[in-house]
Amino acid sequence: MPLERFGFIVTGAGLDPQQHRASIRSDRFDGVMVGVSSPEQGVAAARALVADGVQLIELCGGFGPVWTAKVIEAVGDAVPVGSVGYGPESISAMHALFPD
Repeated sequence: MPLERFGFIVTGAGLDPQQHRASIRSDRFDGVMVGVSSPEQGVAAARALVADGVQLIELCGGFGPVWTAKVIEAVGDAVPVGSVGYGPESISAMHALFPD
């Protein structure tokens, strides 16, 4: 089955997953982006995306490995979950953006 419904979760200050959503669509693809204000909110957002029928979830780099693992655990084997990764050359800049 080809990928037809994709979910992306992004972290950003003041984002509310009930309000801050965007989509891109074609006749064969539906991409949904959900904004959360903290990685902790990503667990519920991921579960909601699965309930809405997404086939794949990608997390922004702000989730880091710990929260990515928690989202993976939360959705089980319902859908694949991945995260944006950055190489060692970006670590200092990423830390400046996500100091917590």
